[in-house]
Amino acid sequence: MSVKEQIRPTVEGPLAALGLLVEDVAVTPAGRRRLVRVWIDRVLDADGAEVTEPTPSLSLDEVADATRVVSDALDASDVMGEQPYTLEVTSPGVDRPLTEPRHFQRNVSRLVTLTPVEGEPVTGRILRAGAEGLTIEVPAVKKQPARELELRYADVARAAVQVEFSRGHERHEHDSAAHDGTDSSE
Repeated sequence: MSVKEQIRPTVEGPLAALGLLVEDVAVTPAGRRRLVRVWIDRVLDADGAEVTEPTPSLSLDEVADATRVVSDALDASDVMGEQPYTLEVTSPGVDRPLTEPRHFQRNVSRLVTLTPVEGEPVTGRILRAGAEGLTIEVPAVKKQPARELELRYADVARAAVQVEFSRGHERHEHDSAAHDGTDSSE
């Protein structure tokens, strides 16, 4: 079993206690050291239910707490052996492809580009995401009105979040109206 395969089970339990899960692990040589990257994210309480509200991003404090927990778990085990390593714990970021239902559920309200198994790519905002599929709102273009499009995950070949630089202000106004002015993501 590779070091990468040993790291995941070593850190999953301690991270679960913080309400976090391991998205991925990478171990790469970096001179005399190894660089250990652990991508983490928040555990969703969806239990297969449809998600219609945005999931807050991880805060810097949550990532710092996770880094301490991962470091302690690795130090307490013999997974890393004697060779020194540098640890990097981070959230996946918007460039991660969406491949699991939880990825879509975490990105409700975000703009995504989906490439169906059959057909042309489509860009729209995720309105809701469940265990088997999602609904996106495709904006109006030329002579075609805005519409909602339902897709099963099995029918999606590729999906990625689109970066929106001007959406933050609009989202804040929407969240303020919907949540009485409290926005935990800022």
